[in-house]
Amino acid sequence: MALRVPPLLLLGLLALGTNSCPATCRCYSMTVECGSLGLKEIPASIPPSTQTVFLQDNGITQIHQRELAGLPGLQYLYMPNNCISALEPGAFRSQQQLLELALNGNRIHLLHGSVFRGLEHLRVLYLAGNQITKLLDCTFCDLQRLQELHLQENSIESLEGQALAGLSSLALLDLSKNHLRTIGRAALRPLISLQVLRLTANPWRCDCALHWLGAWIKEEGQRLLSSLDKKIVCSEPPRLAYQSLLDISGNSLICIPPVVHVEPLEATARLGADLRVSCQASGYPQPLVSWRKAAQVRAGPAPASAKPPGGTAALSERGGGGERFDSDTGSGMLFLNNITVAHAGKYECEASNPGGTARVLFHLMVNLSRPPLPPPPHDYPAAGDVSREPLYDMESMDFNALSLATQTAIAVAISLLALVALLLLAMICHKHRKRKQATKEENILYVNDYSDGPSTFAQLEEYRDERGHEMFVIDRSKPLFATYKDPEGPAGAFPGLPEPLQDQATQTLEGEEEGEREANELFVSQGLAFQPQIAYEIHC
Repeated sequence: MALRVPPLLLLGLLALGTNSCPATCRCYSMTVECGSLGLKEIPASIPPSTQTVFLQDNGITQIHQRELAGLPGLQYLYMPNNCISALEPGAFRSQQQLLELALNGNRIHLLHGSVFRGLEHLRVLYLAGNQITKLLDCTFCDLQRLQELHLQENSIESLEGQALAGLSSLALLDLSKNHLRTIGRAALRPLISLQVLRLTANPWRCDCALHWLGAWIKEEGQRLLSSLDKKIVCSEPPRLAYQSLLDISGNSLICIPPVVHVEPLEATARLGADLRVSCQASGYPQPLVSWRKAAQVRAGPAPASAKPPGGTAALSERGGGGERFDSDTGSGMLFLNNITVAHAGKYECEASNPGGTARVLFHLMVNLSRPPLPPPPHDYPAAGDVSREPLYDMESMDFNALSLATQTAIAVAISLLALVALLLLAMICHKHRKRKQATKEENILYVNDYSDGPSTFAQLEEYRDERGHEMFVIDRSKPLFATYKDPEGPAGAFPGLPEPLQDQATQTLEGEEEGEREANELFVSQGLAFQPQIAYEIHC
């Protein structure tokens, strides 16, 4: 049996369920209090009629449009001290009645203009204590009725020229305690209703770019700055550190125009190769460097992105003036990956600072020949299919391509080899010289005569040397029998020789006489059947 519920009672139950308060939260009137509950996301059961929501001190990490879509009447949303790092574009599209939005004390690092779309009636925006580093153009363009913008205690380093565009109703702007070094006059120009400006506790760089700020504070800015806000202290250059901008003369706020150096100025690259080109810029303050592709070559896909050191730079602008790459402070690096024909052409490196702008062109040519592919391992080509490509790159054998240590080792080895060769040559020459000197001193020819009698000088004359040197003959005859010895003594023993040679022969004979006497006695018993052997020396 079906239970019938009266229509009025059903509507009452639905209304009661719709206005129910989220678990663990406190609800009163049109306010929902859910602070310090460790929530990870916005509760889904907040009554649609709620006008004020407190979600402070929780662990919420993101804000999605669907989470707030059921709260069209919301006027005050307070979410400080959470872990919010991402805001979905159009997250507050349904909150057209929102007057105050507090997101301070979170982890937001980047803001896009699409985030605040739909907040036409927002009066106060708290973004203090986040991790915002840069304000992009038209970030707050949809907040034309915003009166207070709190951006203190972030890490903001720069404001683009149109970052504050659309804030025509803004009365208070707090940029204190950030990382601002400079600010352009154009950035504050849209703030026609500004009454309070706070710029203290920033590391200001006092150069020609801040000349306008000092003059503006002395003239128009007096009504916008309190006595504390007027103390804009310089951090650089060192000569102006710790001085107040208002106390520095305009002549001391100087800038040095940039000077650009590109290495190399032109290059030829192969298809599919990678290329890196350095653009170094100097000046004060440090110039902003960017690469721009000239518009002459438009065929094919866009070249690979240019990337400065420390991060990847993507293509940021394409138009009639060519393709522009992201900027980088200091020295920029152009990286071209997997080069194609479309990369060929001219590239311009531009460096700019408040002192001026400098440009240098770089020309890239593309070689249509691809490098030869290495043969597969253990795969030998057929006899009729021999590749004509070189087996190695000829430049790889260049001595200049070797490292300094390798070059030094090769030079030392060559020097040692040369030194060893010289030492060997010197030793050979020395030995040859000694041998030649020994040959010059005395050449001796020994002749043994086994003829019937002693040879005469005339018979030995055939041994005269080829140069016709005079020869002396010494008769070293040593008779084995006493009958052969001349009774007249040694002076007559060698007839036909000069007296000096006879004396020399006689002395030699006397020294050997005793040793040979014993040998001669052995032959006495043999009789006269054997003739003595006669030996001669020929001295040249």
